[in-house]
Amino acid sequence: MSAITLNNITKTYNKGAVLAVDDISFSVEKGELFGLIGPDGAGKTSIFRILTTLLLPDKGSATVVGNDVVKDFHKIRGIVGYMPGRFSLYQDLTVEENLNFFATVFGTTVKENYDQIKDIYVMLEPFKDRRAGKLSGGMKQKLALCCALIHKPEVLFLDEPTTGVDVVSRKEFWEMLARLKAQGITIMVSTSYMDEATLCDRIALILGGKILSLATPEETIKAYPEKLYAVKSSNMHKLLKDIRTNDEILNCYAAGEYIHLSLKNATKENENSLTKFLAEKGESDLVFKETTPTVEDCFIRLLGNTDGNSN
Repeated sequence: MSAITLNNITKTYNKGAVLAVDDISFSVEKGELFGLIGPDGAGKTSIFRILTTLLLPDKGSATVVGNDVVKDFHKIRGIVGYMPGRFSLYQDLTVEENLNFFATVFGTTVKENYDQIKDIYVMLEPFKDRRAGKLSGGMKQKLALCCALIHKPEVLFLDEPTTGVDVVSRKEFWEMLARLKAQGITIMVSTSYMDEATLCDRIALILGGKILSLATPEETIKAYPEKLYAVKSSNMHKLLKDIRTNDEILNCYAAGEYIHLSLKNATKENENSLTKFLAEKGESDLVFKETTPTVEDCFIRLLGNTDGNSN
């Protein structure tokens, strides 16, 4: 039995005017670290709220550890941990008071379940008497995770947990998730950071309430059908404009310090033709090389296929 299942889930707002989740079906296996990857407004939070019994779906069904999200909502709330995208703990309570409060809500104590959170709490302990609202972004994140884990949930839902957090704290957070996964906890996490997708066992790329792709990160990247090139020059703005005027370009977009592009026909002759074309356009210090796609490249390509505009 899967830990999480969604069958044809649909959710709308404003009396059907806004379609947030569009007939989505997928499952998450027990002990899996599953990523829901997409931009703001893709439908990720609506899916999380349905699975944590905070929203009712308009159509379809879903279960968490075999419990129906509508009929068995009381049971689900006792076996899941939920960390919403916005920091939602009590800002006027201290770290220690927040933890004690959430333990009490679930009929347990911090002492009883300390082993569950000790690896995270040791980083928080020096600040245990500080009000939650005065913590840094990384410490707020750790406190919210402790509160979501204090009752030993079977499934952990983390909705964009690293948004607005510094790079070091993001790295620490994913290391914590790896340790939790090793304990057998099923984790479903959403993020708009494409680099975090590679840290998941499987990922669903989502846009406009629809699943565009569902596979492991490796399978997602391997499925990229074209050769991908990385190009840069001394004037990147002019380079992008020049590339877009070439008839052989299938798609192109800025990607960090490079521009990534694909050709309609990726032959050596066309590669040489493009570099000659760019040289004639006056591009200097030109670098042109083949590169390995990332999950972000895959998402951008799927986005281009969806909206019909790959440039």
